[in-house]
Amino acid sequence: MPTAVTEASFSTLAPARVQRAAVVEAGVRVRIWDLPTRVFHWSLAASLVGLTATGYAGGAWMAWHARIGSLLLALLLFRVVWGFIGGRWSRFVNFVPTPGALKRYLRGPATPEQDAGHSPLGALSILAMMAVLLGQAVTGLLGDDGGGFTGPWNELVSSATGFAATALHKQVGQWLLFALVLLHVLAIVFYRVVRRRKLVRAMLDGDKLLPRRVPPARDDARSRALATAVLLACLCVVGFVTGF
Repeated sequence: MPTAVTEASFSTLAPARVQRAAVVEAGVRVRIWDLPTRVFHWSLAASLVGLTATGYAGGAWMAWHARIGSLLLALLLFRVVWGFIGGRWSRFVNFVPTPGALKRYLRGPATPEQDAGHSPLGALSILAMMAVLLGQAVTGLLGDDGGGFTGPWNELVSSATGFAATALHKQVGQWLLFALVLLHVLAIVFYRVVRRRKLVRAMLDGDKLLPRRVPPARDDARSRALATAVLLACLCVVGFVTGF
């Protein structure tokens, strides 16, 4: 008669990697990323691709580069607002780490909350990316590339400031941004290969499979209607101040 494998014997005999996989597969599926956050994420990614393509194409494509840049600025403004009123795990208060939380995360295993949403390191990288993107948007609005393209705010500054803004935009900002995007992609690969976490899938369907239940993000018709209204308001504000 076969001998039953108890939980204790499994933990003794099975390799650690198998045990971790078993725990994850036996976990619970929780809505972490609400639809507005997911739409923002993929819209931002598409905007970055469009900005890179039109920026390097130059010439007549710079008009589209400016339009996509204005769209990106509206997305950033939306994300800031949504960071205060959005789903639980999209709010800044639930993922921007304190120095103490960051220190504890680096020293020991992640808490259930850190497993659910952004880890402290992930949160810092996202904040850094948003800051660089905002800098790129502002320098683009102020810039003068000397080749016929000027940003809509260029007339508010001196020629020297406009040229300096373009230099920052092209020579510093874009390479910082490329580095942060590469770091983001490498982190996704690390979590997929080493920690067996499907971060891309979670940003597609909104759900994560977690070892234990945590409070889910609100993601209903009312919150989505609110997000739509906020996004439209952000588009109007950015369109007004940039002229696009």
